[in-house]
Amino acid sequence: MELSPSKKILREIRRYRKDIFLVGFKTTSNETEDEQFRQGLTLLKESSANMVLANDIRTRVNMIIVPERSRYCVTKDRTEVLRQLVSMAHMRSQLTFTRSTVINGSPVPFQSSQVPASLRAVVDYCVRRGAYKPFLGRTEGHFAVKIGDGRFLSSIRKTDINKIHETGMVLVESSGDDSVIAHGARPSVGGQSQRIVFADHPDVQCIVHFHCPKRPESSVPFRSQKEFECGSHECGRNTSSGMVEFRLRNGQSVKAVMLDQHGPNIAFDVNVDPAEVIRFIEENFVLDAITDGGSHDAKPLRSKTMEVMSARP
Repeated sequence: MELSPSKKILREIRRYRKDIFLVGFKTTSNETEDEQFRQGLTLLKESSANMVLANDIRTRVNMIIVPERSRYCVTKDRTEVLRQLVSMAHMRSQLTFTRSTVINGSPVPFQSSQVPASLRAVVDYCVRRGAYKPFLGRTEGHFAVKIGDGRFLSSIRKTDINKIHETGMVLVESSGDDSVIAHGARPSVGGQSQRIVFADHPDVQCIVHFHCPKRPESSVPFRSQKEFECGSHECGRNTSSGMVEFRLRNGQSVKAVMLDQHGPNIAFDVNVDPAEVIRFIEENFVLDAITDGGSHDAKPLRSKTMEVMSARP
């Protein structure tokens, strides 16, 4: 008998039907939790699934894996993980998404005068410090700059941000929740969050987001990510409403929020001193670690130089 693998149907479903909420299942045998997670995440990313339930037939460990590169409900209790799976699927399947319409255009070089020096300096630093970790040739996270009403430049989807000087950014134009036009490429999956933050916070024009844990003593507030898939309108509103303003040492300020088991969003004015933004990032987040549910050390803050100014309820 001669056997050959069949084409994986899971990878074909959302290629043509993005309106379908897709849950995949991955079985492993006697793997470590990190390897189980890696295999489940690979299946999720390659099939554009919304969630994956991974279970190991030897260790009996189960986990729910989501696109934010996180794992939930790591347990040997099969009933509990199935209950959590149904609950999360119910919450996340109710979310609202708007697909961008891509028209002809060319990437905007990262060295363009449209990209402020402050944003370039912050992104370049985060790249050097390992904030953007590749997986399957792509990186999680995003960044953007507002260049006009409803117009902003965003990092490009499904690229490696560590190669931003080669890939450039994409011009995005939006006139509302359901109208997003991108010139030449799809914007980052966080484009909706970027649009909502820029609309709600007119005092900031730059935003950076990466996947890394918060330091234990940081006062940046947490917002739950469990209910929200990254890229949804609801995720954007959750991010925007959770932002708190922090005063920097030079009197300028940034706004920030930490999405639990996901990563921080940091927004700032184009004229801010990038060295102070970098100091804020280093004192609050562990750039070379990641919020994927694995074991990572988070060192305490070296000093408390920021003061909370205001918070949205």
